[in-house]
Amino acid sequence: MSDSIASAILLTLAAYIAAGVCFAFGFVFRGIYTIDPAALHAPLTFRAVLIPGAAVLWPVLLRRWMLAGKKP
Repeated sequence: MSDSIASAILLTLAAYIAAGVCFAFGFVFRGIYTIDPAALHAPLTFRAVLIPGAAVLWPVLLRRWMLAGKKP
């Protein structure tokens, strides 16, 4: 029983990380400009540094990205 719980936790974590990595590349190379227009002229090294953080915080960044296009 504990093996199935551990497997479920690891599978959930792997799915979260996989979704985060997919999101991170799209966000860092396209979506960051809608949240922070100053990042438009940032060097590639700046974007590379953002990828791990964007992969972990992807639900928060996805919400900000979706709300950035809307007017209050």
